[in-house]
Amino acid sequence: MKRINFMSLLLLTILTSTIVACAESYPEHEWEWDKTPEETNPGIVELGWTAQYQFGKLPTYISIYKSPEQLESKKAVAYIAVADMSKASFSVLGEKTGSKTPSQFYEQSQHSVILNGGFFWDGSSLSMICRDGQVICPNNQSDSEDWVTIYYPTRAVFGLMTDGSYKTTWTYTTTTNITYSYPQPAENKYGETPKEVPSATFPAGGSVLKAKNAIGGGPMLIKDGAIKDTYVAELLKISADSNQPRSAIGITKDNKLILFVCEGREMTPGVVGYTTAEVAKILKSLGCVDAMNLDGGGSSCMLINGKETIKGTDGKQRTVVTAVGLR
Repeated sequence: MKRINFMSLLLLTILTSTIVACAESYPEHEWEWDKTPEETNPGIVELGWTAQYQFGKLPTYISIYKSPEQLESKKAVAYIAVADMSKASFSVLGEKTGSKTPSQFYEQSQHSVILNGGFFWDGSSLSMICRDGQVICPNNQSDSEDWVTIYYPTRAVFGLMTDGSYKTTWTYTTTTNITYSYPQPAENKYGETPKEVPSATFPAGGSVLKAKNAIGGGPMLIKDGAIKDTYVAELLKISADSNQPRSAIGITKDNKLILFVCEGREMTPGVVGYTTAEVAKILKSLGCVDAMNLDGGGSSCMLINGKETIKGTDGKQRTVVTAVGLR
């Protein structure tokens, strides 16, 4: 019995020594699959956002975070996708007409992240779709409260420009199908005399839009690091000053694209949503230097590997005309 115990102890000692020796033969190394979002986006984690892994495997250059319990002094359920655009690609999905659920967009495109896009009505887009340098659909070119007094709003666009930068700008597409970009919107306001039709010279500083892929929406939230929230001038009736589910898109100084979605209307008790001004503040806190609001309310939906993040207010995914994707 003693001999058996001695032999067992000797064998265990040899095995332990071998294992330790093998472990010590490998130098310390940071394997690609061991990297976590905290290591690439430390500022976001410091703000209380937590990395999420339950949505499955993603490219190492795309990270998903959930908000802290409160944002802007309100109870929050919000998610962001953060992509390093030196490696990721940005796509604008959808056509001028035709509706799909975000899940159908995912099934068709297999993008890692899908977020609902611009505004629409009766199966037709009211917001810009620009893909591969071609404007497939312009931002809405006219608006009115009574369709007697007609206004010509310059509305926001976010996209990848031909110089490789991601930017927000205000745009207008003329009847001759030239789309101009402006450094400020035409200062329209319902109830006041309409401004002139936008052109190459109005508003001041206009130039032909040079975009590769772009999505329209509005209002502009952030431009060149400054909060704008120009929903009045853009003539957008989107309950901007009330609490709503929201979707938005932005870019940081270090070329990280951020897709944002938040729950609202108490789908989770106490979570009422945000105004567009509050979304602008949240995105600025995350480092965005340019950002734009997308369609919200019941349209707000973000999918990660095809999986839903927030609870939609319709109790199911709403069909939308456009979406944006990251892969």
